[in-house]
Amino acid sequence: MEASVDRRKQPHAPTAGNGNANGVASAAEEEEEGELEEEEEEEKLRLRLRANENHKPESYEDLQMQLEFSPLLFSSLEQYLPFNMLHVSRELKLQYMRHILLRYSPEGERARVKRHKEYRQKIILNYQPLHRELYTHEANFFVPSFLKAIAENTEESFRSIMFEPSPGIYTFEMLQPRFCELLLSEVENFERWVHEKKFRIMRPNTMNRYGAVLDDFGFETMLEKLMEGFICPISRVFFPEVGGSTLDSHHGFVVEYGVNRDVELGFHVDDSEVTLNVCLGKQFSGGDLFFRGVRCDEHVHSESQPEEIIDYSHVPGRAVLHRGRHRHGARATTSGQRVNLLLWCRSSVFRELKKYQKDFSKWCGECQREKKERQRLAVGATKLELFKRLQKPTS
Repeated sequence: MEASVDRRKQPHAPTAGNGNANGVASAAEEEEEGELEEEEEEEKLRLRLRANENHKPESYEDLQMQLEFSPLLFSSLEQYLPFNMLHVSRELKLQYMRHILLRYSPEGERARVKRHKEYRQKIILNYQPLHRELYTHEANFFVPSFLKAIAENTEESFRSIMFEPSPGIYTFEMLQPRFCELLLSEVENFERWVHEKKFRIMRPNTMNRYGAVLDDFGFETMLEKLMEGFICPISRVFFPEVGGSTLDSHHGFVVEYGVNRDVELGFHVDDSEVTLNVCLGKQFSGGDLFFRGVRCDEHVHSESQPEEIIDYSHVPGRAVLHRGRHRHGARATTSGQRVNLLLWCRSSVFRELKKYQKDFSKWCGECQREKKERQRLAVGATKLELFKRLQKPTS
């Protein structure tokens, strides 16, 4: 995303040489004017640096099958449009935003997205859901305490249902047992269908060999609503420094651990700004998550500090919410089978702005330590200089 920056035309410099005698100066002036016109056109495409929080964006969900990008991305991006674009028709806004997004999306990436969309359509057209009620977003999916906290929508209400075992890691009761049972049943039904049809499916990520991408068999809209209506309000409060206020896309999936499944998960960071991880069941032993501190790309392999080391034990229906850059892994599931719902929530705005940043001390633990060390050394040097001055004899 480009920041809104004023550009003012500079006055033309006097032309050197023999004026227009040979036409060289005229061609140069025309070229300069052409460049200025191009700059003016680029200026019209520039987005605002900050979102217009008072603007209520359009919904683009009805165009989902026609769009190259997530409908939620368009709704989020709309708040960054120049003021003169906020009140034009939805069609014009869509055309304007598509033009900007396509400038940043390589042709190869667009082709990949197109193939993935065709892959999803093939599944959705042929797979018959077992529990259709799961594909809508119903309040009875959630425990009452969670719904009450979301309805009140304050930091106090969120903290009232949360336990924070370590800074930036929040756990809370979220899903009803019945919902967990139905979702497990739906996933098992989908896997049976895949096996019977010999349909080759994409796995959730490069680290998990078992599990399924929920977005690929009809859950995309439900999970978008889950992120927008429930995770975004919490993330605005607890994760604003990593794009928690501008979440606009997601990757939703289930992972399976146990006998004849993945056993453990190696140390890693998620491809997300904020991660929701909810245990669905079943009966199992082991499988604890272990966390080792938040890191930027440069420091992702740095040592953990003692205060950053924490383990978390899964409980069906209970959620853990953390930054995607919070390094973690999963210990071996020693018996039974464990299935978890994961929602990787992403912010395209944060990712674009991050490209131009060098200081991540607001959220990277190692950057914070380096900054504090620089400050300590600077204070020490200042004190030493003052001490030296005070020791000088006066004439």
